[in-house]
Amino acid sequence: MTDDFNVPEPLLFNPLKHYLHFIKAFTGKRSEEEKYPGSKEFIKDLKHLGSCVMDVYRGDLSADQIFSEIKQFLFLNHILSKDSYGKWAGISFRSYRTINLSDGSRWTLKYYDNESRYIHIFPARSSPFTFRIKANTLKSAILYQVFAGKDYVSEDDLNKVRALAGLSPIREIADVEAITEMIEMLRV
Repeated sequence: MTDDFNVPEPLLFNPLKHYLHFIKAFTGKRSEEEKYPGSKEFIKDLKHLGSCVMDVYRGDLSADQIFSEIKQFLFLNHILSKDSYGKWAGISFRSYRTINLSDGSRWTLKYYDNESRYIHIFPARSSPFTFRIKANTLKSAILYQVFAGKDYVSEDDLNKVRALAGLSPIREIADVEAITEMIEMLRV
């Protein structure tokens, strides 16, 4: 999934959940590569999105700029080692810190118990250049773009592609609207 997306250690970051530029590239690439609907690898990639809500960064900073600014902040504040970072961020499940980047976006930094990737980063809730989305809404939009990709989004087409990932049929008009809005973001 992210083999060609370089996240430097000690950072942990899932671009398919949190970085719109990557999500668009991933969707475009999969649209060209998928030979049949619902390949195991593709569905496995989508399962990494989980089932909750997530915040997605849509600003202009490149991933490398984001990583560089976060690492620079940690370096300047002498909290780049695992021990110093754990003391600063806290190691409990509910502990985290938030920092600002050069574009005004805010990023959450959490401790992750791993020897080489212990700094889990993701866009902060309600941060500038960030939107919140349900995992199944994002999965549905990606599936639609990869397997249907029609200009007119129909409930029938959405339900067909959702079934590929084991998602139930859409019952709420608000869900259709949210998925359609995400599809439009992926098209641009």
